[in-house]
Parts: sequence; C-alpha cells; structure tokens
Amino acid sequence: MLSSENHQLQRKLGLLALLSMVVANMIGAGIFTTSGLIMAQLRNPFLLLLLWAFGGFIAFCGALVYSELGAAMPEAGGEYVFLSRLYHPLLGFLSGWISFVVGFSAPIAASAIGFSEYIIQGVPSDWVMEYHLSNLFAIRVLAVLVIALFTVIHVRGIETSARWQNILTVLKVVLITGLIISGFIWGKGSWEHFVSEAYTIKGPGWRSIGLSLIWVMFAYSGWNAATYLGGEAVCPQKNIPRSLLFGTLVVISLYLALNFLFIYAIPPEKFQGEITVGATAVVHLFGENAKYILSFLIAFALLSSISAFIVLGPRVYYAMAKDGFFFRFAAKVSSRYRIPVRSIILQSSVSALMVMTGTFDQILTFMGFALGIFPIIAVLGVFRLRKLKRTTYRHPGYPYVPVIYVVTAVTMLVLTAIERPAESLIAIAVILVGIPAFLLFKNSNA
Repeated sequence: MLSSENHQLQRKLGLLALLSMVVANMIGAGIFTTSGLIMAQLRNPFLLLLLWAFGGFIAFCGALVYSELGAAMPEAGGEYVFLSRLYHPLLGFLSGWISFVVGFSAPIAASAIGFSEYIIQGVPSDWVMEYHLSNLFAIRVLAVLVIALFTVIHVRGIETSARWQNILTVLKVVLITGLIISGFIWGKGSWEHFVSEAYTIKGPGWRSIGLSLIWVMFAYSGWNAATYLGGEAVCPQKNIPRSLLFGTLVVISLYLALNFLFIYAIPPEKFQGEITVGATAVVHLFGENAKYILSFLIAFALLSSISAFIVLGPRVYYAMAKDGFFFRFAAKVSSRYRIPVRSIILQSSVSALMVMTGTFDQILTFMGFALGIFPIIAVLGVFRLRKLKRTTYRHPGYPYVPVIYVVTAVTMLVLTAIERPAESLIAIAVILVGIPAFLLFKNSNA
C-alpha cells in the first residue's frame, strides 16, 4: 500500500496548526541577513525583488507537488514516507538519516544560539557587561535552556504543541507586518533608492545569480513542514494541501514586502554587502535605538522556529523506527499524550550537545547540499504516484510544476558543487555512510 493510517498517533491538528508549522518553519533569521549579500552580487534592486519572487515561485511549486504527495500518504515522516513508499526503504532511510544528522538537530542548535545572541543584543549594554552575558558559555547555557523549555512543552501532547505554536506564529507574523507597515508610514526612507545611480546598470553574471538564488531558497526552506505531521492531521487530504499552499503564500508576501522595505530604508552604498540588513534598515528608518527592537523581533522569529523544529523532526525518527530502520525506542508513543516522546527527547539531546560543543555550524556548512537532494527525488515521485493511480488530490500545473522545480533544484545543486566542491563531496560521503547504517538497523530489528 502507498498510504496507511497511523493508528498510534491521534489526528488532532487542524488547518491553523498545520499552517502555523509551515510559516514558523520558513521564517527565521535568513530574511533579515541575506538580502545585503545578495545585493552585493546583483547590484540591482529590481533584480533583487525579482529573485525573491522567483524563489517564492519555486517554493510554491514544491508546495504544490508535496500537497499531492502528502494527501496521498498522510503519515508521520514527510519525505521519509514518500521515498520509502514510492521507491525503496533505503532511499527513505537516507533522507531520514540526513534529517537526524543535520536536517533538524543542527538547525535547532543554530537557532537556539542565534536566539540567545539576539536577546543579549536587545538588552542595554551596561546590563550585559554587569552580568557578563556576552560570555560564550552563558550564551550556550541560555540556548540549552530554550531547547529544554520547548522539549518540556512539546512532550505534553500535540494539542499543547499546537496551542503554543499557533500563538508564537501569529505573534511573529503580526510583529513582522507591524514593522513593514510602520516602516513605510513613519520610517525615514526614500523611494529614490530604487533608481539610484549607485546601483550598477551592468547586469550580474549567471554564477552570481545562481549563488544568490541558493541563499534565497535557503530562506524559503521549510515549505514542506506540514507533511511531517500527516499522521496527526485532521482531514489530511484537505488540510495538508491548504496549509502548504497558504503558508508558502503568506511567507512569500512577507518576504517581498520586507525586501521592498529594506530597499526603501537603506541607501544603496550601505545596502550592498551588509550582513545585518534588517538591523541596518530599522536604524535608518527609526533611529539608532530601534535596533534593539529588531533584535527582539528576530529572537522571537527564531523562538517559533525552534519550537516547530522540535515538533517536526521526531516524527521522522518515529516513522523510521516504526518501520524497523532506527532505534526501537524512538517508535514508542506515550500512552497518555499519544506522541513520540522518546524521539523528541533524543533530538533535543543531540541539539543540546551540538550547542555545547559548537559542531552544528561546521555540519551546516557542508550539509545544505545533501538536504537539497531528497526533495528533488520526492518531487519526481509524483509521476510514479500518478502512474500507480493512488493520488487523492491532483495539484494544478502537472506535469510542468514538478519539472520546473526539479530543473531549478538540480541547477542549484550543480552550482553549489562548483562553488563548494569539497563540502559537496563531504555531504555525499555522509549520505553514503547511511547505507551501512540502514543495513545495520535492518538486520538488528529483523
């Protein structure tokens, strides 16, 4: 069978909860930090906006295809389930293997560290110096405490998780929307920035465009979040597609509006190459002291992302363990809360270890390549799904939508391999290490 009901998890997640997961998983610190680097490559504000729009279009294409896959296979695990059911359990395991190594644990660690740093930046400098909060150890301890806090919240049942996630995501969207509106109404920006002679007329090369698109797509990652919770979704054939599509559209709208605001706020000579583009925009709009407000806003955005990661990842390990391809204890479901508590604790423990050892940044450097491979294979799976006539929801634009996504994603992988050959080879090596791991789990759980 291509799809089977998961009787151990309870279907309690409605549209709002799934939508919150998608939005929370997509919006992190990336949108506030990448546009300056991209502008240095493109040197054209309209091309910058066009690239963010194109990146949103590609993310939406992926969401369209995953809507069909998620509706046909509404189980916990996302890509692990799609690849296992449509191709072979080995492919599914390798995607889950990468998810465990870096897909969730490392981003949780990185986001928790980022949250701690932004919180500290948002408090008065004399208070920081008095209590020595700039100390790296203190930052790491705070990051671990944040991970522990959300672990405690999310082991108390999916309804509790959904309630907290809904609150965090709604507040995040409201805060970002408030920043955009207030920036255009009361901020000290200029529309002349869009036509400034400081931006070069000569267009960038294709390699610069390709590199910029890689950064854009990194900021859009997470559009597939709802599929990881397929086993707990109410009316999954309707709510999974709706949450993926509506959530992606919400994020596209916010990202485009924020980039309009950045261009409006920042003089061209200060925009190009600026890493902290969000803070720079706020300072130009509202004054020097306003940067503290943005620090708290970004920290809050990271907080909801941490929460979403802690919910999503364990569903993959649970699904793998349930099929006999991971540690058996990860498949255990709490009799009281009906969630994979042990998988949640396992992931949080790995993330906390990464925070204290500082290994997550090295892992993220070369694993972005690996994370891009399996969505391509999953999207191609829609052709097999239709051939098998097991689809319950047909996404519009077939077969052009999956082709557009695959061609773009493959091109990005090739460009990444050209730009970072060593990191790409390491990523492939880590994937290949998953093969003996698969055989080991398979034989030990036989």
